[in-house]
Formats: sequence, C-alpha cells, structure tokens
Amino acid sequence: MFIASAAETIAARVVLGAYGEPMARLQPEAYLHHLRDESARFRRVLAGTDPAARVPSCPDWDATDLLWHLGTVQHFWATIVTQRPQGPDDYVEPPRPEGHAAVLEFFDAGSARLLAALAEVDPAEEAWTWSADHTVGFTIRRQAHEALIHRVDAELAAGERTPLDAALAADGVEEVLDVMFGGSPPWGEFTPRERYVRIECTDTGDATWVQLGDFRGTGPDGTVHDGPDLRVVTAPATPAAATVGGPAAALDAWLWHRGDDAELRVEGDPAAYADFRACVDYPID
Repeated sequence: MFIASAAETIAARVVLGAYGEPMARLQPEAYLHHLRDESARFRRVLAGTDPAARVPSCPDWDATDLLWHLGTVQHFWATIVTQRPQGPDDYVEPPRPEGHAAVLEFFDAGSARLLAALAEVDPAEEAWTWSADHTVGFTIRRQAHEALIHRVDAELAAGERTPLDAALAADGVEEVLDVMFGGSPPWGEFTPRERYVRIECTDTGDATWVQLGDFRGTGPDGTVHDGPDLRVVTAPATPAAATVGGPAAALDAWLWHRGDDAELRVEGDPAAYADFRACVDYPID
C-alpha cells in the first residue's frame, strides 16, 4: 500500500478522546525524537548494568541478551528502510559478538544507522513491513514504541525506573492493542461480538475502543487457534460494556506486562473485562 502524504501516513487513523474529540497520532518528527531519546536511555542504562543481570519482564534474558535483541531489531529495520521497497528475503542476521562491550558496539552502530535512515526519508514512502501498512511511517512509529518498552526492560534489570512520556504512552496504548494484540493473519477469521471495552488515559484525555470477538483458524504448522480476540475500532454507538482507566504510562506498561494495575480502575461488566483480559493476558518480548 502506498499512501500519498506523510501526514496521512501518521494521522489518517485516530482514536477518540475521553470527551469525544478525535485525537491524532503523533507527528513523524515526534516519533523520531522519542526513538532517539529512548534508544539513548536504553544504551546508557545497559552500559552500566551487570551483563548477567536478569530482565524481570523477559525472564529468559539477561542484560546482554536484551541489548542484543534491540540491537538486532534496529539493525534489521535500518536495512529494510535503506533497501526499500525490497523486503527481507535476502536479509541475514549478523553473528552475535562475544562479550557485553562488543554487543554494545554493535547496538551503537545499528541504532545510529536506523536513526540516520529514518531521518532522511519521507514517512509516506513505500517500504516492506509485516503489517498491512507498507510505509516507512509504520516503522517510525513501531520502533519508537519498541525502544520505549525495551528501555523499561533495561531499567527493570537495573532497578532504576524513570517516567514514561505521557503522550507517547497514550499513543502506545492504541499501538499495542491495534498492532500487537489486534489484526488477523490470512489463515484465520475474526468474528466480532457487540461488546466493547473503552481504555481511557485519564491524564491525557485519550481513549481507545476495542471490540471483543473470537478468532478461529489453522496456522501454517497445523495448530488450531480458537479463542477470544479483539480489534481496535472507532467509538461505536453502543456503550462500553467495561471501561479500564488510568494514567497513560501505567496503562501502556500494564498492557505490555511491564507494570501492575495498581493505578488502574475498572468499571462495568466483570465478564466483559475478563474477556478483554483474556485477549491481552500474555507477555510480548
């Protein structure tokens, strides 16, 4: 899919604010700013962290594993953006270097390359992505949130949490629900139900609506999938069956399984909330 303008790429889809006003996504330069800052914070934290420190939110990883993970992610997307619109068919993941310091150098090189590539391109340009949105704009947004969440992982490993930017976190609530938890692969089908949940960011006024339903299909490996699912939707005429509210940072961290629900409040039908939890109740690395 090719989208004609950068503004359309980032702002074509909106969520609704708590008072019914449409809330546009962040601008491309804002995502780039956050990607740069969150990557730098991630790097600073892990440069001073014991390489063997465990990552509580990704229990199979130590600090060096986390550093390598985001390093390979940013290396991959730097390559995809640089060679656009070619896809990843010929991409070969680089070998992992030995030792924390060497992995840190690898991260530095790949992160700088990603930032340079994204700064030079119109977000509306066509590029391969794994989503239905085949523009560089998708990558800019996705990588800003990838860096944010893994910065949180780094801080959890180091035991030194710092605040999340509220505007980015509010955008992240919609992004994680829509991009990470929503969407259907071509081998399955989503069947919607007339049950909706509203997720409210009480500090920014943003709200994201999801429609509950069921997903059924058989994956390429023969595994049968049959269970609850959700889709992000515009505000429906039907009232929300349940509402989940709290500060944007707390909601974003909770949905990513990087924080608890201590600052959240839940109102409405307990069964609808239970169905919503079933859709998001598994961690994402």
